[in-house]
Amino acid sequence: MELMRSALRTGHGRFTRVLALSVLTGIITGAVVAVFELAVSEVLLAELENLSLWQLALAPGIGLALASAVLHFGAPGSSAATSDEYVRCFHDRHPRLPLRVFPVKMLAGALTIGSGGAVGLEGPAIYAGSTIGLTLQERLHRFFRREETKLLLTAGAAAGVAAVFKTPATGVIFALEAPYRDDVTRRALLPALLASAAGYISYVVIIGTDPVVPFIGRARFDGGGGGLFEFNLADIGGALLLGVVAGLAARGFAWLVRRAKTAESVSLPLRVALGAVVLAGLTVASDAFFEEPLSLGPGYRAMEWVVGDHAIGLIALLFGIRLSATVVTLAAGGVGGVFIPLATLGVILGQFVSEVLGSEKPTLYPTLGLAAFLGAGYRAPLTAVMFVAESTGGGVFVVPALIAAAVSQLVTGPNSVSSYQRTERMGHLEARFALPLSSALTTDVFTVPPDATVSEFMFTHVLGRREVVVPVVDGSAYRGMVGLEDVAELDRAAWDTTLMEDVMRTDLPSAVPSWTLRDAVAEMDRGDVDQLAVTDGHDVFIGIVRVDDILKLDDILDQTGG
Repeated sequence: MELMRSALRTGHGRFTRVLALSVLTGIITGAVVAVFELAVSEVLLAELENLSLWQLALAPGIGLALASAVLHFGAPGSSAATSDEYVRCFHDRHPRLPLRVFPVKMLAGALTIGSGGAVGLEGPAIYAGSTIGLTLQERLHRFFRREETKLLLTAGAAAGVAAVFKTPATGVIFALEAPYRDDVTRRALLPALLASAAGYISYVVIIGTDPVVPFIGRARFDGGGGGLFEFNLADIGGALLLGVVAGLAARGFAWLVRRAKTAESVSLPLRVALGAVVLAGLTVASDAFFEEPLSLGPGYRAMEWVVGDHAIGLIALLFGIRLSATVVTLAAGGVGGVFIPLATLGVILGQFVSEVLGSEKPTLYPTLGLAAFLGAGYRAPLTAVMFVAESTGGGVFVVPALIAAAVSQLVTGPNSVSSYQRTERMGHLEARFALPLSSALTTDVFTVPPDATVSEFMFTHVLGRREVVVPVVDGSAYRGMVGLEDVAELDRAAWDTTLMEDVMRTDLPSAVPSWTLRDAVAEMDRGDVDQLAVTDGHDVFIGIVRVDDILKLDDILDQTGG
């Protein structure tokens, strides 16, 4: 009993230290994100506003070129991914985010966004939190059990979102929801809560608490005298319609973003050059139509502009320009996130639907569009709805936002802007069965030729090596299997004259190396056998996979953390 109490005290103390490290992760992340945002928003983007139109047109291309050069020379081989790196690491068996790459990628993000690239600050913020959390966990791994290897990674991502958007609950939900399309991870809930709260506090102490989305402060009020917003059945119908439209649009946008992230068939210098030209054209066009370059930056100014009285054609044009600017920035190697670009496109789309329906509630549909488009694009509906609830300072839009987000999820299907999201969590056995067949393959196998006699099989293999089933191989060609039960009914006098090819079984299933363990187990079950011969697909024998070896593998992986 005393031993058990000691173990419980040790476990409690360990988890307390983990929670303390989560708070530390949040504090550091919040401070880093605050400094990063000050550098980008108060220095680079503020300076951008003072430039002439032709300088504004050139700025995004220059920023992309500098960001690409920084990544190429500062972190050779490193990708431009930021928030995707969190999702990738979450699913990796041995996650790594090298600390030496961290300042390089943050600088590249600052150059991309600060020069007018149409991506968001949340990408570098999530990357910063993930790197800080994972680095702390690697340095202090003795405080964590094997199954807790990604706690601070998740906590750091939560802190990054909480800080950059000033929405601590959104940060928690995003970190738990982003790794999966149709699932959440709950193991890191408490560390994520503490890190998110600490990151938020650390950030607002430096930056302040002004809302991120410019129109969101008045979103609780309608346009009829400032009274509190109340929705009706017509608004529910509008939310359903907006969910369908947002789902379809997000589906196309997610496809374009994934293609942009993997546009490797064109060399990077050419992509940067083409991107610079296109972004320059979009800058000039947006200035001509909207009297300000709304194609530049994360999209806050575009959101502020669109929530007003504008022609429906201009709203549709702004949607196309912003979508194009984001996709081109990513395709040209820009470093940044798509959370705020998704929110921006959602606000524009919501305003478009509002104009079509003739709504007299100026902030309703832009807010619902934000929830629907953001939730569908990231496959994170809870994150989107919580972002709306926290940003508006109340729950008045939660019900219609839930409806719009749910419908958009159904319409968009499995599509997502993230390249590394998985559909759902796999259980213990499912994860094991997803391993390749080679993980349980035995290649050092004794075989018997087809012209060997039953006597040779019995004395050499059954009695000598205790093998009751042996592959029959002619040179390198697999011919079949022979087992003790295949010769059990044979008269002893016939052992010396009966050959393996006369008694071997050729109807048993075989496997190929590309299979998973799940495929092999399913085939064994169908064939009612406990081992399979493995060939290269052209009857060349490679080895054997046995049920016993799969069970041993499970024990080995449990003991080694594999």
